[in-house]
Amino acid sequence: MTDDQTPADDVALEADDAAQEIEALKLEVAALKDQALRFAAEAENTKRRAEREMNDARAYAIQKFARDLLGAADNLSRATASSPRDSQDPAVTNFIIGVEMTEKELQGAFERNGLRKIDPAKGEKFDPHLHQAVMEQPSDEIAAGGVIQVLQAGYELMGRLVRPAMVAVAAKGSTAPGAPAEPATTGANPYAPADDSAGGAFDTKA
Repeated sequence: MTDDQTPADDVALEADDAAQEIEALKLEVAALKDQALRFAAEAENTKRRAEREMNDARAYAIQKFARDLLGAADNLSRATASSPRDSQDPAVTNFIIGVEMTEKELQGAFERNGLRKIDPAKGEKFDPHLHQAVMEQPSDEIAAGGVIQVLQAGYELMGRLVRPAMVAVAAKGSTAPGAPAEPATTGANPYAPADDSAGGAFDTKA
């Protein structure tokens, strides 16, 4: 303290120093808080990216395995569809039940691993994102553009198409009780596969 300083001056200087120190600490805390938030956001982004990459890797791994099993699933479906359910032979009946249980268990395994069967009901509207029209037939039961028959079930894996369902659709001019009028077309094929810009179908030939 100099000769011309009073105790009040000293208190004022100390208070000013303390205020400056507090302000500096506040700035440091704010900077550390901002850094912590940045680190937390980066960690969350890293976590999400890792989860996405893991899901993609899992999807592609399952795809290869599932693709090998689709033929077996098709054969089981054809076997159960054509099985003689009216047979009086207990051995035949038990065999049919066994095949049906095998098909059910296989489909259950598919679903548990994200592979969903695409099997549109009769009369369901054709969806170019999920279906592939292999033929058109006139119908007086199904409105134009509706599915008449599923020739081969399709499958999608975790929301991405593995194989479209191959279907027969009602041709233009088909009528059904209460069916809405056909929309006007511009000449484009309404049953052409959709261009899936979000990633498209998995390559089923690899």
